[in-house]
Amino acid sequence: MPKLRELPVTDTDCVLPVRFWSAVDVWIKKPHVLNKRLCGVKEEDYKEVNGTELEHILSVLWGVSFDQLKDIIFYLNNGDECQSQPLDTENGHWCYEVRTIIPKVNSYGTQMHKEIMLKDLPRKRVTFLPFEESADGDCVFRKTNVYQIQLNNLNNDEWSISISTLGGNDWFSDGVVYPRLSWLGDDLLPRLVRWAMDSQTSEFKSTLSLLPIEKYGPLYQELKAKYREIVKVWPEVTDPEKFVYEDVAIATYLLVLWEEERAERGLTSKQSFVDLGCGNGLLVHILSNEGYPGKGLDVRRRKIWDMYGPQTQLEESAIIPSDGFLFPEADWLIGNHSDELTPWIPVISSRSAYSCRFFVLPCCFFDFSGKYQRRRCRVSQYREYIDFVSEVGSVCGFQVEEDCLRIPSTKRVCLIGRTRSYERHKEAQIEAHRSCFISSRAGVSANDAPAVDQPRPGEYGDGAGWGRGFQPRQRTEAIRNCASLPRDLVERVVSQVALALLSLTSVEGSGGDTWNRGGSLTLREVAELLDKDKLLTLKNECGGLQTLLKNNHQVFTVVNGRVSVRDWRVPAGARKSKPGPGSRRTVTEARKTRPCWFHAHHPQGCPLEPENCAYAHGEMDLRPANVPHWRKRDM
Repeated sequence: MPKLRELPVTDTDCVLPVRFWSAVDVWIKKPHVLNKRLCGVKEEDYKEVNGTELEHILSVLWGVSFDQLKDIIFYLNNGDECQSQPLDTENGHWCYEVRTIIPKVNSYGTQMHKEIMLKDLPRKRVTFLPFEESADGDCVFRKTNVYQIQLNNLNNDEWSISISTLGGNDWFSDGVVYPRLSWLGDDLLPRLVRWAMDSQTSEFKSTLSLLPIEKYGPLYQELKAKYREIVKVWPEVTDPEKFVYEDVAIATYLLVLWEEERAERGLTSKQSFVDLGCGNGLLVHILSNEGYPGKGLDVRRRKIWDMYGPQTQLEESAIIPSDGFLFPEADWLIGNHSDELTPWIPVISSRSAYSCRFFVLPCCFFDFSGKYQRRRCRVSQYREYIDFVSEVGSVCGFQVEEDCLRIPSTKRVCLIGRTRSYERHKEAQIEAHRSCFISSRAGVSANDAPAVDQPRPGEYGDGAGWGRGFQPRQRTEAIRNCASLPRDLVERVVSQVALALLSLTSVEGSGGDTWNRGGSLTLREVAELLDKDKLLTLKNECGGLQTLLKNNHQVFTVVNGRVSVRDWRVPAGARKSKPGPGSRRTVTEARKTRPCWFHAHHPQGCPLEPENCAYAHGEMDLRPANVPHWRKRDM
């Protein structure tokens, strides 16, 4: 039994055996967290068996030959006697599990790859037996790819976790369902050790727990390829990689969920939907493009809306929770990062129609009016808020289900209300309960400190109805990134901070360099240089002083909380980080369109020659800024 690798583990808390099985379960149930070429697995069977039952299962149900079975028995017993003998027949000695491995890209046709996991609980080891199953149900056992993970007690609190194989030099690898030997030892084993030593448990469910993973994976890859071109033409300042693929993943989730619902309910028509607070509208565009009738509403129009075409229905409208904003024709209401609308969506759904369902992906923490106020300190704020929205759904009469999406976001727990907990004739009783609950929250939400700017009186109507007190955001988004600050204020702060940094060193630099690069200060020390009025103005901006300094990247660098004067002689590769999602102009387009601060204000001028500096050395060197081609259509 060749041993690939063994890693020592210290266990002073005497809990490692329990955590070992938890770590093994992560690899069994969620191998995609480590093997990025997998979409996941489908768990198919689990039972506790004795040795006789296990031999019967392998030989009769899985077609393992007599000689192969002898080798397996020898391998399973090899931890102690190193000789062939019958398997232990004690009841509950073995845990038998089966999983189907689902790759992201299926290049195997109708052939399925299955694995039997045999947990030997007393001897703390699990053996993986791979099988290839054809569409006709014929199974082939891959003896060469059998491997085993084992926890070994060395001495008191000293342990080790090892991986061994049965196949040896005959091991086959495709890097997907059959990992390389080196990967098992260098990647899987260290991660198992880390998982075994991690005492934290997640507050949330595993990802995609409500869906058949074998349907989600292929559909996600299909939609990702279909809509990836949107990344190249994304006109917003947000990161296209994140937002496009996040909405593709959410759309995939809904499409699979709705397909399962149609099959369960015997429906033939595709579900209709309304996306409340649809933002950039991409989720609406994908769902509509896939044949689902629906529309999106948002208080503010986005540039990208014009790119979708007439088949994507998007409306600029402030949504006020009231009888005027009910959607009895919609099968589903969607709240994807819907902010202040989030707790209202189950309410609007429940009052729209008995058949109306909801899907909500909470992000920012809002109550029915204003910010959500914490009440429980023993759980995270996110967990508490998810529980609150779930409570709202339950009060509204839904059997609320929770799931975790696979999206590039820290806020990825969704809540789904697809069934009611009461019969239709009890609607009046549930409505009274709903109304009472909403009224009881009036003193809990932070009306005195709203998280959104208050609209002008009468801008959205009087708010009459059951949503009284709710304040939608303004149609015009407030710019609070220091870009709208008075230019003279910005120039005074830049000059004051830069001169303070230059005063920290002498002009004599190392190696004969006489250009003064100045010293560095922490952000706190920089803040102490400014008077209270300037600091108060900056505090009203997102990011405050740090944002202002980063906006003036021509003059400053801000790294790990320390501010320095930028030296443009440093090679670009060592200085320039990855450009932000809004950085679309090339270096050629930006050259000489702004004056050089160092040429005008540094005591020794700019360290670069005029032809090498991207900024203008004087009026004669200044050229007009070109309008990038991707913005011309918005003018």
